[in-house]
Parts: sequence; structure tokens; C-alpha cells
Amino acid sequence: MALRHDIFPRVQPHVYSCVNRYGRNYLAWDGKQPELVITEPELVNEVLKNSVTTFPKRKPTFFLTGIFGNGLVTALGEKWVKQRKLANYAFHGESLKNMTPAVIASVETMLEKWKGYVGKEIEVYHEFRLLTSEVISRTAFGSSYLEGEKIFDMLNKLSIIRSRNLFETRIPLINKLWKSGDVLESEELSKGIQDCVMKIVKKREDKVVNGEADSFGNDFLGLLVNAYHDSDKNNRLSTEDLVDECKTFYFAGQDTVNSLLAWIVFLLAIHGDWQEKARREVIEIFGNQIPNSEEMSKLKIMTMIIYETLRLYGPSNGMMRRTESDVQLGKLILPANLDLLVIHAAPHHDPQLWGDDVHLFKPERFAEGIAKATNYNAGVFCPFGLGPRNCVGMNFATTETVAERIDS
Repeated sequence: MALRHDIFPRVQPHVYSCVNRYGRNYLAWDGKQPELVITEPELVNEVLKNSVTTFPKRKPTFFLTGIFGNGLVTALGEKWVKQRKLANYAFHGESLKNMTPAVIASVETMLEKWKGYVGKEIEVYHEFRLLTSEVISRTAFGSSYLEGEKIFDMLNKLSIIRSRNLFETRIPLINKLWKSGDVLESEELSKGIQDCVMKIVKKREDKVVNGEADSFGNDFLGLLVNAYHDSDKNNRLSTEDLVDECKTFYFAGQDTVNSLLAWIVFLLAIHGDWQEKARREVIEIFGNQIPNSEEMSKLKIMTMIIYETLRLYGPSNGMMRRTESDVQLGKLILPANLDLLVIHAAPHHDPQLWGDDVHLFKPERFAEGIAKATNYNAGVFCPFGLGPRNCVGMNFATTETVAERIDS
């Protein structure tokens, strides 16, 4: 019997139960706040494609702000537009092409270390966490994992604090008079991250001042530092904005790819036939040559495996939005300031959309691309979101994943 990957009722049992009882879209209560849970692909598509104006993001919680600040993930309005332009420039096609050698070098370093583990068990999730941290440090910040290690550790601690306070209710007046241990620790960690980021920034600035470099650089950090020193105050980044953007990329860039790589290794270890197909494709295209970005785009089998892994074990189970004003969504008339929760796991694991084999690992679903696999319904498969607020690092994450699997 084939191993099934029916994770939806285990990861989100309450949503799974309510969908079966009340239908694909239903109203629930989050404390005193009503929340419309959406799993119908057509409505998922409409919400995410209009997530700048009609269905913007909700105001982040205190502990989520500790991780991302007011960076690209949480920012709204004109501030988000400015930050998105910077990020789009940092991760466009030519920039990704220039990042590929650094990604390959990081992977080769990891594999060289693994040679000492022959015959021993390896905790791959931990190893991939180190790898993705190194890749982010090299490609986006022109440094190494060791230089950013403290930042990664502090962000991880903030994430743990957020998780254990996910369902805690903060009472405004009480919180001004008394702070819990988690709040105090969160504030201390945020201050520590800011100090570490500014040390990295000062190191980059000093190189220009001392004549060791002609500019701040063309990587992500270089673009941020340039904006930090912009003579036009309308385009200039504040210290807080600079730190928040660095925190966002350090955390989001590591977490997404780390999880994806671990699940791919798990699935290919079980499905040796697909592991062999991927290996043959890599040998056929690259032989003994070092991979390059142009040839990597020809890896059809590997792309199918990545898509199927994202479908079964996506980086996010859902996205939070709200209604800006009274609005019609499909056949529903929604009032202003209604919280929306868009669930990805539901359509990703829906047998009505994918067939009776929905819970099996079958990369061949994507043999003719995502559009054909989803019957041209974008809301059926959106692991990185949709529309203007989709994940800006999506192509970076995919490039890094492909590069790692090729070298392995």
C-alpha cells in the first residue's frame, strides 16, 4: 500500500471538521472577532489577487511584529509599495543568475562535510537550516553564516515565543502597566537583532569610506544601504526600516527553503523511482559540469517534484486578510473590517480538485505545468500566494532548491 500524505485533518483538524460540516467557506469566531474561513479556490483567487486594496493584510500581532517588524511581509500602503520595488529589483532574473554560483558553492561545502558522515545518521533538517542560512548570508548580505548566526538564533527564539503566544489575548491597559516575561524577552531579542544588523551595515559602509569599495554593492544589503543613504527623503529608508527588511529576509528566506528541502529528501527517500528519474535527468543535462542558471531551467522532472512537494507539504497553511470596506466576494456580501483566513491546505488536498489519488506523491500531475494540473484555476495551487503580494523570493527559493538537489 502506498504511503498517503493526508496531513490536512492532522495539521488543521478544526478547519477540516468545519469544512466537512459547513462547506468550503464558513464563519467562525476568534475570541470576539468574527472570521470568515475561505477554502474555495475561486474565492481564494479573488481575495489574494486583490490583497493590496480590497482585501489587505491584517494588522500584525505584537509577537509577529517582533519577527518581521514593519518589513515587506507586514507593511501596508505606500510603504509596502516602496519596499516591494526594492525587493523586486533584488530578485529579478539577472540578480538570481548572479546568485547561482554562491548557492552552488554553499551546497558543495555542505556535501564535502557530509562525506565524513558516511554510514552515520544525519539530521537533514538541521543541516539544511545551516545551508539555507549560509546561502542567505552569502547571496543577500555578502557575509557568511557565522557572521549572521546570532541573528538567526535570535529570530528562531522570537518564532518560538510567537508560537506559544499564538492564542493568548493581550489586554491593552494591563500590557501598558505590566509586561510578561515573553514580552520582555521579545523586546530584548529585537534590540539584539538591530545591533547585529547595524554592525553588518557599518562594515559595508566602512569599506566605501576607506576606499576598499566603490559602492555599497548590488546585493540585497547593498540596495538597502543605498536606500538608507538616499538624498531624497521620500525614498530614504529609516534605520528601523533597514533592520526590518533584513530581519524579514533572514527569517523568511531560511524557513521556507529549509522546510521544502527536508520534505523533498523525505519524499525521494521513499520514492526511489522518482529519485532515479531526477538523477538521470541531472546527468543527462549537466554530466560532470558545474550547474548554471540557464541549464537549470531545463530540469522538468525536478520541477515536477518540487511542485508536488509544495502541494503536499506547503510552506504556509494559510494567509490572513481583512475587508477594507463593504464588499461582494463571490455570492457573499461582506461587511467592512471582517477578518478573512485563506486556507491553502484545503484545496491542496481536495480530492474533488486533484482526484482520488490526491494524498499520494505523484509529480506527474505537473508534467504539463501548473495551469494544466489545476485546470487553469490559480486558487487550487498557490504555495507562495497569488497576486501583487505573492512571495517576492519565490524564484530565489526555487533556484536554491534546484541547485541543492542537483549537487546532491
